[in-house]
Amino acid sequence: MEDNSGILDREEIIDSPVKGQSSKPATRRNTWLKVLISATVFYILLLVALMLTGNPNLFPSLVMVGNFTVPVAYVAFLYERRYFSRLKMPTVSLAFLYGGLVSIIATSFLGPLFNIRFDLGEALAVGLIEEFAKILGVLVIARRRQYISEMDGLILGAAVGMGFAALESTGYAFTAFLISSGSISVAVEVTLLRGLLSPLGHGTWTAILASVLFRESEKCCFRINLRVIGAYLLVSILHAMWNGLSPVLTPVIGLGLSVITSWSVVGFIGLYVLWMRWREAVRSQAVLPPETKAK
Repeated sequence: MEDNSGILDREEIIDSPVKGQSSKPATRRNTWLKVLISATVFYILLLVALMLTGNPNLFPSLVMVGNFTVPVAYVAFLYERRYFSRLKMPTVSLAFLYGGLVSIIATSFLGPLFNIRFDLGEALAVGLIEEFAKILGVLVIARRRQYISEMDGLILGAAVGMGFAALESTGYAFTAFLISSGSISVAVEVTLLRGLLSPLGHGTWTAILASVLFRESEKCCFRINLRVIGAYLLVSILHAMWNGLSPVLTPVIGLGLSVITSWSVVGFIGLYVLWMRWREAVRSQAVLPPETKAK
């Protein structure tokens, strides 16, 4: 049903003229919560089994489950709120895996070229490099331009960003394990910390940039304009603040408070901007012709 302005309510059912296609917006089935709870249970069982049996073969599984649980649940949360987006789960899954792999491989080659060190200036270089690498992952998945709406970009960006985050966190956990001379507790601490913080970082930043890119692009090709460049600089600066703001604040307010403050501020800004992008994406879907939504 439509009101006098032709704007569709988010929860209304649209009669689709396209035979065989769904006429309903995406429903919320809380699959993301089921993923989060079940994976957490398996993580705890793996940890207990590893501690009781001492079987080292369980350690890779423990690290993988720990680092992928929150990123997968985050992507599932957004996917369930895609409304009229034409994205299907296989495409989102490919974005998570292949997009994440492309991004992390690109970062590994680009990073050494800039001789990166972690002060505030170098942190900006890290942000510019990694956000560029992640949007490359999005472009690899969307290169055939089958998905063009702002909502498509937001979900694909979140999937690629979270795939990158999961793979990166796995690397950090393994490195911590080696540096600590095989301490499982250290690896678990790194896994839990990065897993809990992951919604505030990579997935959110790439979702913001990809949504703006898709919004500004034409059906035939992607278009880079000042708005896309502005979004790229915004997420790169947020990334830089995440890495580099805490050392700047530490002499003033101490290490612990500086870390909490910097991550809280950056996380709030990122999630707020993403929420605004999501609301705009929903509104843009509401005014599209029905055949475009159900296509």
